[in-house]
Amino acid sequence: MKGVVFNLLEDVVRREFGDAEWQYVRQDADVDSAFVSLDTYPDAVLRKLVAAVGKRAHKTPGEALQWFGRHSMPFLKSMYPALFASQTSTRSFILTLNDIIHPEVRRLFPGADVPWFDFDTSAPDALTLGYRSPRKLCALAHGFIEGAADHYGETVDVEQTQCMHRGDAKCVFQLRFRPGA
Repeated sequence: MKGVVFNLLEDVVRREFGDAEWQYVRQDADVDSAFVSLDTYPDAVLRKLVAAVGKRAHKTPGEALQWFGRHSMPFLKSMYPALFASQTSTRSFILTLNDIIHPEVRRLFPGADVPWFDFDTSAPDALTLGYRSPRKLCALAHGFIEGAADHYGETVDVEQTQCMHRGDAKCVFQLRFRPGA
């Protein structure tokens, strides 16, 4: 996994809990290295850090991963404003994942291994999103979806009907979009 993901986790933890908390998370996870955005690190290191965040925040690792995804969206928007400005809704933003966002990720971070998504766009206020990745970070994807909805001032109802963690070939999310409350 590219170091930029670890940098993002550090930023989110520091913003939400304070600078000292990141040091405690690293200590709890037994991770002492600093992360360089273009370098690649073992996925297990991210899992250890997320588990440590979860423990400190009284969340399961899956809940912590989802929290991380949702709360990282403001940082991603500030880092890559053009990717957000070109879209007007959560749905349209999500539909750019394979053709715009992930190619840009690969350009900026050579060697990045990104997930693949498939879409059923037959309903105008809904979206069926299929997620495939050997990392099985569907909770992170769920959080990113919620964070995108926050950014666009919308509410998204997310139901995960299939999951690779339960033996399914891919994760499937049923998404319904509503104007923000």
